[in-house]
Amino acid sequence: MNLKTVPVAGIIFFLFGICSTAFAQLPLRIARIENIPDQFVGGEILKVVYSRLNMPIELVDLPAKRALMESSAGRLDGEVQRNIMVQTQYPTLVMVRPALNYIEPSVFSKNERFEVKGWDSIKPFNIGIVRGVGTSEDGTQGMKSVQAVNTLDQLMLMLAQDRVDVAVSDSFSGLAAVKRLGLKDRIRLLTPPLQKNEIYHFLHEKHRDLIPKVEQVLSEMQSSGELERLRKQIVENYLAKLDGSIPGK
Repeated sequence: MNLKTVPVAGIIFFLFGICSTAFAQLPLRIARIENIPDQFVGGEILKVVYSRLNMPIELVDLPAKRALMESSAGRLDGEVQRNIMVQTQYPTLVMVRPALNYIEPSVFSKNERFEVKGWDSIKPFNIGIVRGVGTSEDGTQGMKSVQAVNTLDQLMLMLAQDRVDVAVSDSFSGLAAVKRLGLKDRIRLLTPPLQKNEIYHFLHEKHRDLIPKVEQVLSEMQSSGELERLRKQIVENYLAKLDGSIPGK
């Protein structure tokens, strides 16, 4: 381009465009299931991961099902963390390895007391789950009496009101909700967990070029033990902000 033939205003606009492209980086907008403490943990881990790549991220809190609708359509850039089945159920979302986090789907009860022996042990009961949480939906698939609600708080309140016999949630998130809602004397965590699931960060397929970079950072953090130490620190800090003791701990 011969800048001598371009008006001054045009030159300024041209240079502004170059500067904007070079220096302004819009944040990745990542869906996070609202009011789920373990999603908070995953989000905090992701902030560290992307900071290593000098990339800003914005965590967008949504109900679980709505989050998948937005991320799989590309209106959001990905999911903080989901179970491995998302890669087949939503093929536009690409799984990032290694696992970002893990959860332990567990049974919470107000009146029932029994030893948990896998998913089959809760079949006889009226079960409550959070809608859109894949581990809970997959684990209770085909069971006769399953009620789904939009948030974890709704689930625990429903259990406290005897509207379900048992509720399924990952142990950390469920315990935190019970504590936060003041239900620690009414609702108990049953043991052992139903299972332990590794959960993965997902990016929309439009970000395929970014995935190897994120995977490299995650792999390095996992190999050094930093990933587990970071998770433990975030969990401890989260629980420390809640008053009183936690039932079942």
